[in-house]
Formats: sequence, structure tokens, C-alpha cells
Amino acid sequence: MTKGYIHVNTGDGKGKTTAALGLAIRCAGRGEKVLFVQFLKGQETGEEAITNRLPEITHRKLMNARSFFHHLKSEEQDALRVQGGKEWENLMKEIRNTSYRLLVLDEIMAVMYLGILPEEEVLQFLKEKPESLEVVLTGRDAPETIMDVADLVSVIEKKKHYYDQGVLSRKGIEY
Repeated sequence: MTKGYIHVNTGDGKGKTTAALGLAIRCAGRGEKVLFVQFLKGQETGEEAITNRLPEITHRKLMNARSFFHHLKSEEQDALRVQGGKEWENLMKEIRNTSYRLLVLDEIMAVMYLGILPEEEVLQFLKEKPESLEVVLTGRDAPETIMDVADLVSVIEKKKHYYDQGVLSRKGIEY
């Protein structure tokens, strides 16, 4: 059995999800089963469009809201936390009952940062994950505790970005 490692793609630069998607496609290209989970992404993404065409990749969108978390009313935030806990439990059951080779948790750092899912639950999963499961966690502001258990940490730093010139997210490039 091949050991599965833990990767963290973090930082304020562009490319965290892109790198995770590239790894997912590579893994699927070798005939392996991949679970690509995107958190807090309400709109359809290019990642979703392509992974839905690849039978080796299962795509899930969890903890979606009608707007950015900080724009939600406090009762909507609380409801999303409850929903998030239930969705996380279901995800853990799916992982235990399916032989995935790679799991991508895209924007999981934001889920922890916003308090939708406690950091301790993610840490517990990482410590108890199936031995052969490779896991990629993405998002800004990775907690030190998560980086400590990771085998590979990539901090993607922004040196220059066209967002700073007022360029908005573009379909097919940023999503």
C-alpha cells in the first residue's frame, strides 16, 4: 500500500486551487479515484465543469451560502455552521466507505477561519485518515497546527496581481 501524504497550498497568491486541480487531473489520468471538494463556492466553477466530465473524479460543493459569509445575517451564519457540521460528518462517512486515492479540500482554510468548522475536527481527520489517502488542503491563512501535520507546505505569495488594478474575476481564468 502506498502512503498518502498531506499537502497544504496556502498564501495570498493565485494558484492554490489550480495546483490542487492539476494534481487531481494527474491522479485521475492514472486511473485513480479522486474526491474534489469545494467549500463556500456558490457559483459554478471551471473546476466543477471539467471534473464532472472525468469519471475518476467525484466533485462535491459543500457549505454553500447565498452570499459571502461576512454578508450573511448572524442567524444565517449560525445555520451555515450547523449545515457545515452535518456536511462534514457525511463527508467523513463517504471517505471511510470509498477507496479514494486523493482528496482535495479546496478552501477548507476559509471554513476553519470563519468558524464554520472547528480546526480540531480537521486535525482529527488528518491524524486518522486512511493510510493510503493523499490529502490536499487549500486556502489562505493555514493554521500552524495544520501546517505542522502536513508533509508538504507550499506558501504561494502574491508579488503583483491585476486585482489590485481593479480587474474582476474572469470566467475560465479565476473560476
